[in-house]
Amino acid sequence: MTFAATILTLYPEMFPGPLGVSLAGRAMVEGKWACEAVQIRDFATDKHRTVDDTPAGGGAGMVLKCDVLARALDSAPSAGRPILAMTPRGKPITQTRIRELASGPGVIILCGRFEGFDERLFDARPEIEQVSLADIVLSGGEMAALTILDACIRLLPGVMGAASSGDEESFEQSLIEYPHYTRPQQWEGRTIPEVLRSGDHAKIAAWRKARSEEDTRSRRPDLWERYEGARVQPASGARRKDKEPDQ
Repeated sequence: MTFAATILTLYPEMFPGPLGVSLAGRAMVEGKWACEAVQIRDFATDKHRTVDDTPAGGGAGMVLKCDVLARALDSAPSAGRPILAMTPRGKPITQTRIRELASGPGVIILCGRFEGFDERLFDARPEIEQVSLADIVLSGGEMAALTILDACIRLLPGVMGAASSGDEESFEQSLIEYPHYTRPQQWEGRTIPEVLRSGDHAKIAAWRKARSEEDTRSRRPDLWERYEGARVQPASGARRKDKEPDQ
């Protein structure tokens, strides 16, 4: 099955962009995934191909028009593919969600620009998943879309080679990855940790696990809190009796 990506954008020339080279590029040539970039302006009905207008209530910037976006979106057959809208108002995407997307038939991505989308688009199309890349603001959703696609493509069967090659990477186990070293053994007075040169695989695994936990605790307390919560949760998933119910 080919992973099919449809990108709705004002800048279709940005795709596949960097995804046309390296692992992703080879995977595209081999037919493991396909990319179609759709020009949103093609669905405007006036002679100027207008896609935006001033915000209701006043304010700076322009807002993408819901009627034009809806026509563009409706032109892309879903075929079971999730629809993502790239917006800083969205929920930050996670590696877990990336794995879910990569295991499916593909994705439709709507790239925001200007001040964002007319909110009525999401009211009328509740299946749209509003997604952000991180707590940053970009010029548009295209760079975020490329990043999400790259994260998905590398997980497609046969793209990375060994199926287990991504299992220990950052965020796969709710931890950031342990540090890596390679030759030369000594560099500017710094030496590769002795345990990594010991040949004792059990000790190496324990060291890597400890470093992942240590670095996650110090660098990403948000991930560490989630990881700790997962470790202490009962196997049955039962909630503590003294915990207040959700409101």
